Amino acid sequence: MASDGETSLSTALLSHTRSINPKAGAKRRRYRRSKTAPLTEFVPGEIDCTHEPLPRPDSYVYNINPSFRRVIIYLILYLVIGTICFSIFMNKISGVKTNSVLDSIYFCIVTMTTVGYGDLVPNSAVTKLLACAFVFTGMTLLGLTISKGADYVVEKQEILLIKAMHLRRKLGPSDILKEMENNRVRYKCFMMLSILIVLITVGTIFLVTVEKLSIIDAFYCVCSTITTLGYGDKSFSTMAGRVFAIFWILTGTICLARFLCYVAELNIEGRQKALVKWVLTKRMTNADLEAADIDVDGTVEAAEFIIYKLKEMGKINQEDINLLLEEFDNLDVDQSGTLSTSDLTLAQLA
Repeated sequence: MASDGETSLSTALLSHTRSINPKAGAKRRRYRRSKTAPLTEFVPGEIDCTHEPLPRPDSYVYNINPSFRRVIIYLILYLVIGTICFSIFMNKISGVKTNSVLDSIYFCIVTMTTVGYGDLVPNSAVTKLLACAFVFTGMTLLGLTISKGADYVVEKQEILLIKAMHLRRKLGPSDILKEMENNRVRYKCFMMLSILIVLITVGTIFLVTVEKLSIIDAFYCVCSTITTLGYGDKSFSTMAGRVFAIFWILTGTICLARFLCYVAELNIEGRQKALVKWVLTKRMTNADLEAADIDVDGTVEAAEFIIYKLKEMGKINQEDINLLLEEFDNLDVDQSGTLSTSDLTLAQLA
């Protein structure tokens, strides 16, 4: 607990700070780092002399790569277990067959993506129960793949897309980051739509050349597959076709699902931007001023104004503010209304 002398000193400093005329000096307020604040290279409140460098924060690539690898491992395990199970009971699955192992992998993919052509159908109690188990686990795994795999592919190509769209301009790293932040979802939609068009084109050409379907039937089969409609009147029946289908069906269904997610996200982002524009352009009223006056002192400071506007934009809510105020009170050990190095030291020792 602070002594009476320290309390008086802090009170005097606070009073002196508040008595400064905000109009004096520059017209715009400039927020500077406190000279007494500790350097960012060191942990605040560290009292020993062993200043070990802080670990570097993981970048986006380091964060996503392990997740992407885990999804790949889960997918491989799913296909391996499914292939073994359905290979054993392949004689109890009716339909057009080519190779036991290949048909088992193909059946796993068709089940996982819920395409369900009907060209391979379980016709025993054991295979039906296996199909039920694998469709639920497969859909769960597919959800993980959609959220991790598609995002990883799009993010890796996002910088190349931005550079391609601004060939006549030389963009530096800061310009690229700014462009990515402002139009991230739009670029994701564009990239995923481009991938979808390529997949639809490649699938149609393959069905025409390998499965010997007409162009209309091939396009019809492609659309019914990536939308997981799977009527079953047209499907992959040859060995080469099923090898292709193992990779193409999984990629196509994931890309379409992710594209629809990006479209919904783009719509939400558009509405959020419209709300922000409305909040920034509407005139302040006396009621707004009263609502923004958090400490009820008859005036609204810059911090109060910012918090009020952020609440109106939907960026934060009162619960978030209360949690932050609670954390501030816990760190403000001497209850001076400000945080200092001594506060952080005492809070860490508590």
